[in-house]
Amino acid sequence: MLRILCLALCGLLTRTRADPGALLRLGMDIMNREVQSAMDESHILEKMAAEAGKKRPGVKPIKGITNLKVKDVQLPVITLSFIPGVGIFQCVSTGMTITGKSFMGGNMEIIVVLNITATNRLLQDKETGLPTFKSEGCEVILVSVKTNLPSNMLPKVVNKFLYSTLHKVLPGLMCPAIDAVLVYVNRKWANLSAPMPVGQVGTVKYVLTSIPTTTASYIQVDLNPVVQQQEGNTIEPADAGEPLEFPEDYAKGSSQLLLSAAFLTAELALLQKSFDVNVQDMVIGKLPSQTTETLAAFIPEVAEAYPKPKPLVAQIRINKPPTVTAKTGKSLLHLHGTLQMFAARRRGRAPVSLFLLEIHFNLRIQYSVREDRLQMATSLDRLLSLSRASSSVGTFNVKELTGFIKGYLQEAYIPVINDVLQVGLPLPGFLDMNYNLAEVDIVENALLLDLKLD
Repeated sequence: MLRILCLALCGLLTRTRADPGALLRLGMDIMNREVQSAMDESHILEKMAAEAGKKRPGVKPIKGITNLKVKDVQLPVITLSFIPGVGIFQCVSTGMTITGKSFMGGNMEIIVVLNITATNRLLQDKETGLPTFKSEGCEVILVSVKTNLPSNMLPKVVNKFLYSTLHKVLPGLMCPAIDAVLVYVNRKWANLSAPMPVGQVGTVKYVLTSIPTTTASYIQVDLNPVVQQQEGNTIEPADAGEPLEFPEDYAKGSSQLLLSAAFLTAELALLQKSFDVNVQDMVIGKLPSQTTETLAAFIPEVAEAYPKPKPLVAQIRINKPPTVTAKTGKSLLHLHGTLQMFAARRRGRAPVSLFLLEIHFNLRIQYSVREDRLQMATSLDRLLSLSRASSSVGTFNVKELTGFIKGYLQEAYIPVINDVLQVGLPLPGFLDMNYNLAEVDIVENALLLDLKLD
């Protein structure tokens, strides 16, 4: 009995665990761009240089040198590498000229080339739940030092003074630059968990399921997308069965976003009511004029009931949530519902129902990206089932209507669906990502965006 109870509890825990509906893999291409961009945007080294000569609370003046100034800061060269399980090792190579009045009298000029190194640990902010980098173990390593002091003037004293002075000045001057750059990078995660609208019907937001994982080649961020209707109800994605995993045939160090078919299904559930369509036009696309005479070619009883042609009116209702499936190279939208055909009457009188069909059909999905939205366009793939639920024109062979219904769906229904889908599905906002260059691939049970910078 105890064993059965344990199994039941384990099963319950498995079902209620927040499995990621989206995976984000960040390669060194994106991280290099972001850190370099943050360094450029912040102008932090120049700011630090400007502050060098100013009195700062809690910082003692350097003995032996006065009027300290820093100038001619070189453009930094940034080198990053992933540290598995930790985050990113950062090395900033730069150079500068330090000037001042030395203890020996006269002006002193020190030309320094140095490396600033630090470990940027990747964490999850406890308050916001967002990824955040925190620097640890900042060090300043002197690569070369040149001075205008004569080399034969008490060299040991001069060298000791130089290195003592630099080791006191540089860490306090340069290490805050690492922290300032990370502030800029961390800000660019701020929009990740913000709710993004899907038209007027609901929102989607992306929530971290755990602390991001760092490997030797990339950072992986597991996201649990929360799909919420305008009324506040959350749409839970169906159990995908197999865990979401990246395919292995992508370049090492590249960046991708993986969206599960189950998540796309949950998003489209927001639009289900918009998939209900009334068709009242007699002229539709390439179809012949839509009257009872058109139907009479397939159902002779229609001609008997309506010897004079009457315009057709159709109602298509989707009575089950739309479902997205994905196999390598092909993605389908499954729709279950009813199609009811009416004969219109004049003078505002209600149309007369001719028949009600239960219908199941697939639409093939073509994906693209526009700005921060995933776009879908559909076309008819297959009419999977068609059955008669009711009829006022007697019994008839439903199979005779197959061609007519296919054409009707393609010309009258699918254009409306494609208009609805133009609202787009929001993609996660992070690190100022430009999705316009992304290449979209359909993989097993998911959609993959191969993220490009140029």
